[in-house]
Formats: sequence, C-alpha cells, structure tokens
Amino acid sequence: MSEWSFLRSPRWLGYLALVIVFAVACCALGTWQLNRRAEALAEVARIDANYDAGAIPVAEALPDTDAFDADQRWQVVALSGEYLADEEVVVRNRPFGGSSGFEVVTPFRLDDGTVFMVDRGWIAQDSDGRPSEYAAPSSGHIEVEARLKAGEERIAGRTSTGDELATIDLQELADRVGEPSYTGAYGLLVQAGDDAGDPPLAAARPVRDEGPHLSYALQWFVFALLGFIGLGWAANQERRALVEASASPEAPKAPREPRKPPRERGDADIEDEILDRR
Repeated sequence: MSEWSFLRSPRWLGYLALVIVFAVACCALGTWQLNRRAEALAEVARIDANYDAGAIPVAEALPDTDAFDADQRWQVVALSGEYLADEEVVVRNRPFGGSSGFEVVTPFRLDDGTVFMVDRGWIAQDSDGRPSEYAAPSSGHIEVEARLKAGEERIAGRTSTGDELATIDLQELADRVGEPSYTGAYGLLVQAGDDAGDPPLAAARPVRDEGPHLSYALQWFVFALLGFIGLGWAANQERRALVEASASPEAPKAPREPRKPPRERGDADIEDEILDRR
C-alpha cells in the first residue's frame, strides 16, 4: 500500500478543503488590493495631467451641465461672471488639518447665465459649533479659476439646516438658486480676480501616493501559498510517523534452548553413589 494512501481519508480531505477555502479568500483579498492600487495610480495620473494644467473655459470642459467624467477630476476651468453672495451656503463636518469645520460654497453666475458652484475653501467652527467669521466673496464681474470635482450624494438621515448643508449636493444647490446650473461637477477655487480680504482656506494639494496596496496584495498571495506548503509539511510528518511505526514492530522473544535429556546412568555412576553414602 502507498505511503500516501492516508491522504484519501475523510480527515485529510477535510484539511484540503479548508486550505482551498483559505487560499481562495486570500487571493480575493489580494485581488482587491491590486484593484485599489489601480485606482490610486489612476488618481495619481489625473493629478499629474490636470492639477497644474492650463485653464480651459468651463463650457468647453463640461458641454453638458449634468455630466462629468472621472478623468476630468482636478482639471482647471476658467470662469467669468459674478458670485451670487446671497445664495452662499456652508457644508458642515468637513475636515482640514486635523480639525472639523465648514466648506464655503458660493454659486457663480457665468456670462451665459448658467450657474456654477464654487467651493471657496474651508473655515473653522467657533466654540458653539457655528461657522467662524470669513470674508465675503468679491462683488461685481470677475474672472476666477477652479479645479473640477464631482458632486456629492445625499447622506441618509442628514438634512440641511438653513444655510448649512450636509454634503455638496449640486442638485439641491441648483434648486436653491432656481436658475440653470451645473449639476455634474463643482470647482475648488484656485485664484480670485481681485483681493477678497481674508478668504476661506484653500484646499490642500492632493497627495501623489499609490499607498501600500501592492505589498498588501503580495502578502495575501503569499499567505495562500503558505497554506498549501503547511498542508504538505503536515502530510509528510504523518507519512514519516506511519512509516516508522510500521518498520519498528515489537521485538520477538528469543527461543529457549531445548533441555538436554538426562544422561543415562552407568555402572560408574552407581559405584560413585554407593561410595558417597558410606
């Protein structure tokens, strides 16, 4: 019988099934990390291509007011028109430098009458959790530049309170303004045409970092391989134990030597016995 025939037992088939499930889970996690790395690399490529590029008219970048392509993220667009200061809102619970505050979003009416939402930057909250003081937007006709970002979805259970919004929901902002508006993307303010005093803090430059996803993926694939290596090692240990057990049976007892038959008594023996008795 083969030394490995024990592997066909239900116990070892169960071990193999567990290792296969473990390996599949590890490979799935490794693939997920590779997908996350691909997304991070795509974002780095968008930053390199768009962040420091020259501005193009917003109507050229976004011919459809409700459309936006992910590859347009960080693209710089030129805006010409005026701020609608009376329609300005703040978006709460926005982090910046380890603190929580508000983003100031001001509708900007373009020369063609369409409204584009501009995120003018971040402001801190006061001791009561309310927006701190900040400068009003520039008045009159100006030209500004902004970097495109996709609009945000509403969060279930979070509603607007007066001029405080939960997210940068462009459709809600368009409904507030009541004029034709861009609902696919908004813009992070790059620079203003004139001095607006002490404006909100500009958004920080995005970090070009693909993250540790590749190393994490390789670790998960190695874990999957180690599962099979460990199973093989355990099987070999059991094979060796079985071989040693079959090659070392209990030592048999040595046979006893047969008894020699008693020597027949001759005349000399009888004479010696008689002499001993005297």
